[in-house]
Order: sequence, then structure tokens, then C-alpha cells
Amino acid sequence: MKLISALGALVAGTLAAGSAQAVDFTGAGASFPAPVYQSWGAVFKEKTGNALNYQSIGSGGGQNQIINRTVDFGASDATVPSEKLAANSLLQFPTVIGSVVATVNLDGVATNQLKLTGPVLADIYLGKITKWDDKAIADLNAGVKLPSQAIVPVYRSDSSGTTAIFTSYLAAVSPDWKAKVGSATSVQWPVGAGAKGNEGVTGTVKNTKGGLGYVEFIYAASNNLVVTQLQNKAGKFVSPETAAFIAAADAADWDGAKDFAASMIDAPGATAWPIVSPTYVLLPKNPKNIAASKATMEFFIWSNSKDGQEIAEKLHYIPLPKAVVERVEKALKSEIKDADGKPIL
Repeated sequence: MKLISALGALVAGTLAAGSAQAVDFTGAGASFPAPVYQSWGAVFKEKTGNALNYQSIGSGGGQNQIINRTVDFGASDATVPSEKLAANSLLQFPTVIGSVVATVNLDGVATNQLKLTGPVLADIYLGKITKWDDKAIADLNAGVKLPSQAIVPVYRSDSSGTTAIFTSYLAAVSPDWKAKVGSATSVQWPVGAGAKGNEGVTGTVKNTKGGLGYVEFIYAASNNLVVTQLQNKAGKFVSPETAAFIAAADAADWDGAKDFAASMIDAPGATAWPIVSPTYVLLPKNPKNIAASKATMEFFIWSNSKDGQEIAEKLHYIPLPKAVVERVEKALKSEIKDADGKPIL
């Protein structure tokens, strides 16, 4: 996917205006995009003086905080229903596209060596498959020496958009999972150990022999975790890599997605990674702190410039399609208004 070109005079103008008087603005929510938000924030502060304070507390926390107006924006991997957005005067828009991967801690097993399927993952988290040398896993991995070791499934203990993405995938590929557990930011896990945030799952799997967890890809990559291949909708085993994430993102139906809620779960295509999703920001349409709201909008407009997208790609996120970027910018400029009903940008 080509980098999105710089947004030109609008971005330059807003950044120049923002630098005249530094503004602090706050966000909280998903750990899924935390690395890129924090990286963007550092560069944005250098360019404008405006400082982002972002707290990685999970998607559920981000939704609650923006509804209560205790932050300037909330961040959530799970989409918010249209009626809830309307009731709370919120604009929902995507920022980047990321991927969820399965990571394991098994002696003698290298990254991308182990093959898993969605139904097998579901059966592990249902407690049906309990050992790594179970026939269901061994049949997928001829030639791989699997230990007769207990599987320790690790899940998010907090309200999590990453969980919503992962459980949506399990529900899509396993009727048993869909019937017994379902998909949400928080579910009743049949088995396993809980950990807080992508950071917590990463650390727990890394320190637990026999561990299996699900995390956003950047956490696996930056912590040198062993990741697995997954079988996709086309029946092909694929490794978690940028080309596979892009293949899934390209299959999204943005035009038919209300409130930008486009699904990329279990996307078609021989090369598509099966667990890919946008991550979202929730912004008040009627902000009380106009300066902070303006700084927030300028920040997310800048994030879609060439500089912002280069940062995202280095962290293994996928840029938004140009047409989506244009729609997001239009929504920001038309739907976020001051007390007099005038657009803030």
C-alpha cells in the first residue's frame, strides 16, 4: 500500500497555528494502537509544541472515559453502536489498521513454524484441547516436535478491543465458540489465565512455558515473541506479515460501513491474514475544551500525512486508504462544533 501523500496547505496551516500557543490534550483507551499514538505524539510535540498524554487502559476504559468526558478523546478497537454514538454525541473514526496474532512459548518451536487453525484456537480456549501434542495440533504440524506439555491459554482480563477482535474471529470460525462464549470486549473465558493489556498478555506468555496468547502484532514483534501461522478463509496457512495484513485490509467494504465500522475479520483471499481490524478514536461532537479538541483534530489529520504514516508503517500498522482519510477529514471539519454550532476546524 502506497504511503498517503502529505495533506498540504491545510495541515501546514493548522500545525503552524497550533504552534503559536502550546496545548496539552489527553486520550485514553486501547493498548492496540498505543505504540503508534505515543510515537506520533512525540513527533507532533516537536513540530507544534502541543503535547499528547495517552493512557493505555483498554478499549472499555477508553469508551467510558470519553462518555464521561474525562479525556479529550477515547480510543477503542471495538466499534461503538450507532445509537450509542448518537446518544453521547460522539464521532467515531479509524486511525490505522492493525493485526492480532497468536503467540506461544514452546521450547524448540521457532517463530512461524507452528500452524494453527481458528477452530483449534477456539477449542484450546474452550478447554477441549489441553496439551500441545494433542492430535488436532500434531496433525497440522508434521515434522514439528511438540512437547507433551499443558497449554496455558492467556487472555485479557480488562475490557479490551483486542479481545473483541480476537473473539469475533473465533466466533466467525467456530460455531461452538459462537454459541458458548460469543464476542465482546469482555467475555467469560472457559479456561486460562488473565492479564491486563497487550503488555500484560505479552509478558505473561513470555514468562510462561506452554503459554499461548493473542496480542497486537507490534507487541509480538518488539518483544521477540514466537508467533504462529494461521489458516485463513481460503484454507491457506499464512504467516503474520505486512503483505498478509494489507491483503485483508484491501478486502474491507468501507463504502458500506456506517460510522466507519468496516470488518476485516476472516477476510477472503489466499494471502490474507485472518485477524485484522481498524482501530478507532471517539471524539465529542460538542467539546467543552475547544483548544484541546482542535489540537486533537490537528493531531489526527497530521497522522495521515506522509510523516505520520511512515511512523505507522515502521511499527507494522497499515495506513488507511486515501478515500477513507478524505472522509475522516471531512467528518472532522463538519461534525465537530463549538457552542455556537460553528465548525472548530
